Amino acid sequence: MGKFGTTEYSRIRHWIEERGGHPARIKNASDSETVRVDFSSETEEEISWDEFFQGLDGSRLAFLHRTRAEDVKARFGKIIRRKRLPH
Repeated sequence: MGKFGTTEYSRIRHWIEERGGHPARIKNASDSETVRVDFSSETEEEISWDEFFQGLDGSRLAFLHRTRAEDVKARFGKIIRRKRLPH
């Protein structure tokens, strides 16, 4: 599995929206580290893209996702600490 880590807003948003996801945070959470990507609306609180990216930046987080052609619609993506970005 090819992986790509990024902090580029447009790449992150495109990847998430292309797979039917949206930015979210755990319900009733106020700290920025609780930002998540949600593909449903049952367990998360939907937030704006601005709030999502403020959460990533404020907590020094990045988005890691698959890059290979066969992974075009795969939903593997996770939020990681920026210091753990693959080089």
